Amino acid sequence: MFCYNCGCHLSEHDFCTACGADVSLYKKILYVSNMYYNEGLEKAEVRDLTGAVTSLRQSLKFSKNNIDARNLLGLVYFEMGEVVAALSEWVISKNLRPEKNIADDYINRLQSNSSRLDSINQTIKKYNQALVYCRQDSKDLAIIQLKKVLSLNPRFIRAHQLLALLFMDGEEWERAERELHKCMDIDRNNTLTLRYLKEVELMLVPDENVRQPAKKKKDEVVRYQSDNEVIIQPFNVKEPKRGGASTLVNIGLGLLIGAAVSYFLFVPAAETNAKNEAQEIITQISNASDEKTLQIQEMESEKTKLQQTIDDLNDELEGIVGEDGTLHTIDSLLMAASSYLETHDLEATAASLDAIAQSVDLDGTSASFQSLYHMLSAAIGPDLSLEYLQKGNDVYKTGDYAAAIDVLSKSVYYDDTNTDAWLLLGQAYEANNNTQEAIETYEKVVELFPDTPNARKAQNLKNRLSTE
Repeated sequence: MFCYNCGCHLSEHDFCTACGADVSLYKKILYVSNMYYNEGLEKAEVRDLTGAVTSLRQSLKFSKNNIDARNLLGLVYFEMGEVVAALSEWVISKNLRPEKNIADDYINRLQSNSSRLDSINQTIKKYNQALVYCRQDSKDLAIIQLKKVLSLNPRFIRAHQLLALLFMDGEEWERAERELHKCMDIDRNNTLTLRYLKEVELMLVPDENVRQPAKKKKDEVVRYQSDNEVIIQPFNVKEPKRGGASTLVNIGLGLLIGAAVSYFLFVPAAETNAKNEAQEIITQISNASDEKTLQIQEMESEKTKLQQTIDDLNDELEGIVGEDGTLHTIDSLLMAASSYLETHDLEATAASLDAIAQSVDLDGTSASFQSLYHMLSAAIGPDLSLEYLQKGNDVYKTGDYAAAIDVLSKSVYYDDTNTDAWLLLGQAYEANNNTQEAIETYEKVVELFPDTPNARKAQNLKNRLSTE
């Protein structure tokens, strides 16, 4: 026994000799836990598995670190056919004590046998399917499933109990009694088994307090009338033997009766067996059909997912190589750059850049694409802005102020540092009676180009408009 505080070995004193912690209550708790463990061990030895589970659970309530109690509880569960519960206890035990723990051997024995693990999985699935059949009132199918379960795991007590309950529901009391006795061989003190067995025995053994009707005594003589005389003949008087012909007739009648009895006794039984075998075959075919249907559904679902993935990839590919795709846009940008380098046609290059900006989200393109686009825009921007300024000035002089606004807007778009274009744009707005736009443009000139002649001129024009 070790101290809960420092881990040192405890002596007979009620305190730890290493750290001085009070361990009197701790020792009592461990004592009670060990007492319940010993009680569970004794019950397990006499196959009182239900009582052993109760005692071992009590032991673990007092000390969850009682490795011996936890390992024994796993063994008891395994003996009762509860393999999953057994594995759970052994895994917890292994986590509590990773080294020198026999639970490790138990787990390895199960995991090393893949067929055994598969059999356990099949047992659980078939038992759950039997429960589903019971809820659907398909009792014959449930019985077939439970028989398969017990062929894989003969010690599964819950399967024996459910099968016995189905036999009781079908008033097959002797078969139910056999199943319950199999449960008793595994666990002698299971409360549910004892309750079922009591009900079965009540149906099989009649109540002794109920009197059976007394049989009437048969007459010891036979009376019959012949003409006017009444003839009385005792039973023990034997008639004289008849001839051989009557004997042969009696033998023939006996053979016919025997054949008839055999027919009515054995033929229905053979028909029942044939029907049961046919029903079992139908069930097997149905199970196989259900499995195939499930596989088909899974494959259809997988096909739908794969088709959706293919469609997504095709859409992504179309976005890359289609007419409006990334590759087409990159190709357009490269053609615009090549055309500018060869011809220095500013308007054609600007038109190409405008088309690219309208067909693609520049923020969503690659860094290299954006870099080339902005470099090309910066290269043509100042020169193109000057061209648009000259055209705008010419149109402004003709008095077509709306057209001048369009041309000058392009000029400041391609070079927002062109102060002359800004100032002339404000004057075009003013001449076109767009007073608010003119004021905003003059303010833009003052803001962008402070302390310049154009800024002072724009301020005067703004003040004049504001006072009007």
